[in-house]
Amino acid sequence: MHPWTIMRSPGPLIATAIHAGHQVRPSLLPHLALPADERLREEDPHTNEFLFAGDTRIDVAVSRFEVDLNRPRESAVYTGPDCAWGLDVWREPLSASEHSASLALYDRFYADLGGVIEERVAAHGQAVVLDLHSYNHRRDGPTAPPADPAANPVLNVGTKAADRERWGGVIDQFLHDVCRGSVAGSPLDARENVKFGGGHMSRWIASRFGADVLVLCLEFKKVFMDEWTGALHRDRLDELRRAVGRATTKLRATINGT
Repeated sequence: MHPWTIMRSPGPLIATAIHAGHQVRPSLLPHLALPADERLREEDPHTNEFLFAGDTRIDVAVSRFEVDLNRPRESAVYTGPDCAWGLDVWREPLSASEHSASLALYDRFYADLGGVIEERVAAHGQAVVLDLHSYNHRRDGPTAPPADPAANPVLNVGTKAADRERWGGVIDQFLHDVCRGSVAGSPLDARENVKFGGGHMSRWIASRFGADVLVLCLEFKKVFMDEWTGALHRDRLDELRRAVGRATTKLRATINGT
């Protein structure tokens, strides 16, 4: 199985799901201390179902527990509980060769990502990257109360790497449009930089492409699934998909000047 799939199509929007994957290369499996269900809890399952919103789509099959593509290179391979939510990921420290193999994958991904963005900027003069993620809000256990909604929006839009002078109006319009959706009978609560401001990938893109590229880091609270069992709430996921679809359709028209 390929580590990621790139589906190219004309248009200024690039969608990535870099934490959606669960795949771990066979040579690493004997070294993993975490069972599959605990790995799944910290991954972002189903976020690749939002890739439809992009013109070009990058679907990553590799688990963040093999290599985390949203962290700086020096911390992209988890080495202990201090960098993995207190979890013991490995039975013993990884060998230098295994560590290097994961970093080689990291380098390959960023080379591919850079190439894709260069193509879109060359074609349109600018581009928007939809960086798709999800986050847990029931960390105290499946029967404990969920995290306070005031500090945990259904959709956190991270924009701290964005050039607001150029893109502020686009960001505000996207938030306005996506909030017109609803989830489970309530208006969709989408806010900017409440829970997350964006990870390493957004900062890397900003450092390389500057104001020519806007990254919208879309972090969906896991209201669309049971984060402890992995069970999907299809109706809620579909509601979120519809809201994002409407907002990105307008976003695409704005970027295209139509």
